[in-house]
Order: sequence, then structure tokens, then C-alpha cells
Amino acid sequence: MWKALLLVTLAALLALTFWFVGASWEHFAGDTVPGFGWAAIAGGVFFSLLVGGGLMALVFYSSRHGYDEGQGGRDPR
Repeated sequence: MWKALLLVTLAALLALTFWFVGASWEHFAGDTVPGFGWAAIAGGVFFSLLVGGGLMALVFYSSRHGYDEGQGGRDPR
């Protein structure tokens, strides 16, 4: 029940954010963005999420497979 309530709340906040951005854009009389501009924005967001997800996967992989363990020597603390 709590998960569903949290999901609905987050979805509502996301929708409110999109509405606010759209209303602000029209209020300040911004120029219209052509289709290739939206495609470039979507591609940039997708690529950023892909790179961020890949880097986080590498962090978890190296942590779980012991690559982050010390190799001996002096304790860094």
C-alpha cells in the first residue's frame, strides 16, 4: 500500500514539474523547439542515463568482486 502511494505521489510530482516547465516556457515567450531539438535533448538525456547507469554497474561489480579491497601495504586511514 505504501509503495503504491509513494509511486502515485512521485508520478504526480513529475506531472506537476512538466506542467510548470511548460507554463513557464509559454509565460516567458520562449521560442518553439523544432523536432530535431527535442530529439537531441532526448538523446542527450538517454546517453547521460546510459553512461551513469554503466558507471554505477561498474562500481557495484568491482565492489562485489573484491577489486576495491586493499592490496596490502599501509592502511590509508
